[in-house]
Amino acid sequence: MLIDKILIGTTNKGKIREFRKLFEDLEIKVLTLEDMPEKINVVEDRETFLENALKKAKEYANFYKLPVITEDAGLEVELLNGYPGVYSARFYKIEFGGVENIGDGETKDEANIRKLLRLLKGKNNRKARFVSNIVFYTPEKFGLWTEGYLYGRIAEEPKGNKGFGYDPIFIPEGYIQTLAEFDLEEKNKISHRGEASYKLKKILYRILKGG
Repeated sequence: MLIDKILIGTTNKGKIREFRKLFEDLEIKVLTLEDMPEKINVVEDRETFLENALKKAKEYANFYKLPVITEDAGLEVELLNGYPGVYSARFYKIEFGGVENIGDGETKDEANIRKLLRLLKGKNNRKARFVSNIVFYTPEKFGLWTEGYLYGRIAEEPKGNKGFGYDPIFIPEGYIQTLAEFDLEEKNKISHRGEASYKLKKILYRILKGG
């Protein structure tokens, strides 16, 4: 399979930064949705991370006529029966646990974190995991997917400013600092996205080399 460019199907700047770093040694041109002259909006309305990632991959590949890498990822908290899950990016505004309003000067990430910390206030069980499902899909309808996990616990308060999303309150197993206190290269070595991306890269290397 001849591939000279891949489209990363996201507008999330944090994800773009991490994916560019993760795939920089593939020796192919990495594009993002920001590079595309025409835009399409794909609604993430499926019930699982994989279904959302696959939906995005198919629609972007068909529209842009390029091989696409998409991801759906999120945080699952044991005490909350897996929430926020597929609602991770918009947790603050769903009815589960009560809707939170975004305060003046507050970001969506900060509102999500505030809501989650409120729901876990005073709770001993703070176990959680990050999940990443990554899909590679081509206009020729060739597709594959990988998954990655990062287990840990939810901190009592946010710490660090190097990450995005729930990174400031997620402490990986075996560590005392939050993901937002990790440098990007170190984060990619242990993260759910790093694990799923590494699995995908191994497969893509074989495809690109005709193996």
